[in-house]
Amino acid sequence: MAQPRTERSGALPDQPDHWTEPGAHLVREGVYRIPLPLPLEGLNAVNVYLVEDREGPVLIDSGWAGPETGKALAEALRPLGHTLGDLAQILVTHAHWDHYTQALLLRESLGVRVRIGRGERHSIEGLDLNRGAHPAQAAQLRRCGAKDLADAVAAMPVTAEEWAMPFGPPDAWLDDHEEVPLTERTLKVLATPGHTRGHVVFGDPGAGLLFAGDHVLPHITPSIGFERSPERSPLRSYRQSLRLVRELPDALLLPAHGPVTTSTHTRVDALLAHHEERLDAVARAVRGGARSALDVARALPWTRRRRRLDDLPDQHRMLAVLEIDAHLEVLAETGVLCWEPVAGVRHFAVAG
Repeated sequence: MAQPRTERSGALPDQPDHWTEPGAHLVREGVYRIPLPLPLEGLNAVNVYLVEDREGPVLIDSGWAGPETGKALAEALRPLGHTLGDLAQILVTHAHWDHYTQALLLRESLGVRVRIGRGERHSIEGLDLNRGAHPAQAAQLRRCGAKDLADAVAAMPVTAEEWAMPFGPPDAWLDDHEEVPLTERTLKVLATPGHTRGHVVFGDPGAGLLFAGDHVLPHITPSIGFERSPERSPLRSYRQSLRLVRELPDALLLPAHGPVTTSTHTRVDALLAHHEERLDAVARAVRGGARSALDVARALPWTRRRRRLDDLPDQHRMLAVLEIDAHLEVLAETGVLCWEPVAGVRHFAVAG
């Protein structure tokens, strides 16, 4: 097996000019970041992480199931002296396709053991493609006042790729605060619901690492509650989960999308501040006369280009309106706003 490069204690080894550059990039001794390609517009790669272990390498997250992903992963493993068949187990942060489905494909072909957070059971066991591509989201959009968008989302076809994609339960579930003992280190599981109900992160306190999945991303804000079986208040859960991570000792942030960065705490603080600012903006829109989540979403700018909601594609409009709905839910829970149903649509007003 190839020996890892030496590095200065506590320093981050040199990384490529862009985080999506293929290969196995050293993070800490025995830990490598491997970007794998994604067939998604605007999101070109996902990081998976290889952790060396005497019982066989462990993979954290796995990529999008497909020949291109498998080839890229195999090519990244080769200089380290490994093949795909050497993998001892795959630990998955959450059940989105770019993290989970390649793991199931490797299980089918090579018998690799797969584990994922127990909270993902809702969406994994509740998958029914006969109900459409986004049935829960279509229902949510109707209560947001976005009937036309809900109709468009309900009409989105389930593609042949979706029907063929491997999906189903893992070999075992991971529980909050569970420890995964390896021969050289122990990984600690922390449940971090919000992005999905069952999202988990993996801490390696001895090496000062946090394998953060999509919970903490260095350059973008994760979507909230976009899954087959979303919870009622995903933003409340997400903010609570961010605070839990903030209470841990600071660590290198090993994200699913973007480069490794030197402080998890710094990025968590920025994400918490972003959502505080967004909550304030949503409350101002309601005070200004917006009533439904759709009204509020139309009153606010979107993306770094500050585009209007109606100028976005349907998929992005769906995520935008549901994000606003999550912020309105938190404002209602905390007593800032109140709401009443009007013809099946939640209408918000300033409380009191």
